[in-house]
Amino acid sequence: MSFQGHEEALREWRDALSGTRMHHGWILAGKKGLGKAGFAMAAARELVAEPGIPQPPGTHPDIILLTNLPATADDEAKKAEGKPYQLKRSIGIAQIREMQQRLITRPTLGSRRVIIIDPADDLEKPAANALLKSLEEPPAGSFFLLISHRPGRLLATIRSRCRMLRFPALPDEQVDAVLRQHAPEANAATRAAAIAAAAGSPGAALDFVAQDLGPLHGLMQRIAQAGDPGFTLRGELAEAIGQRADRARVLASLELARAVLATEMRQAPKGRLPRIVDAHGEINRLASQAPTYNYDAALLVMEIGTLLASAAVDREPAYG
Repeated sequence: MSFQGHEEALREWRDALSGTRMHHGWILAGKKGLGKAGFAMAAARELVAEPGIPQPPGTHPDIILLTNLPATADDEAKKAEGKPYQLKRSIGIAQIREMQQRLITRPTLGSRRVIIIDPADDLEKPAANALLKSLEEPPAGSFFLLISHRPGRLLATIRSRCRMLRFPALPDEQVDAVLRQHAPEANAATRAAAIAAAAGSPGAALDFVAQDLGPLHGLMQRIAQAGDPGFTLRGELAEAIGQRADRARVLASLELARAVLATEMRQAPKGRLPRIVDAHGEINRLASQAPTYNYDAALLVMEIGTLLASAAVDREPAYG
């Protein structure tokens, strides 16, 4: 496998794979959109492959993928029909229990089996505690690849039983190359805005283009820099995100706001820095909670605008 920008992670994985004793638990850590899921699947295929045993090109019986399930029965049906559907906010204990039942049996093709959890950040607490038991006493030939966008959200006991494989943010030119290949419809201005907002994540840059976040980016920059004393810009922002925006668009907007504030932190004068840091911290909190909390989308959008405005420089009142 070849993963541009993640050569060090690949080297570390291959060194471990060629060693005498492969560690049973790995955390693939890095911001969302860096290609960790693709790396995990390719790494799992390398791990389960054995000489003389043909490997299926599609779904592999010895690679178990746990991820967020469709939210409802209707979403299950939409998935089966190839239509857009909503996901559950978390990975539940029933999924972990089902996986553990499979670990009682022998692998199908060879002597190894891999469990990928994507993302492990979304494990409910009971599910995380149940997973910990498997990490503490892994069945022979069982290996775990936990994809994590925010490793700090994982239980410390899970982190302590896994080896960390880090995926750094990519340089702008590599993100641009991904956009040119996978989003050729994006013009130069859109690509530049996507690259700035993505902060090294090709996946985030592609989401930026797919979600048409260009207008939001400009509005967020204006609010963060000039404020919004009359609430006009915040109203425009809410309208641009959409009164009935789906969860994916709201989450993408949160990530965009975080990127805008991160850019402001790098560019703003020191006197303005504390308020930007405070706003960035609150956006981080919302971004970590929003995937699993039952927030009202409209209120969350207004909160994004309010936090951006709080980072702006104070404006002197006009006196006539």
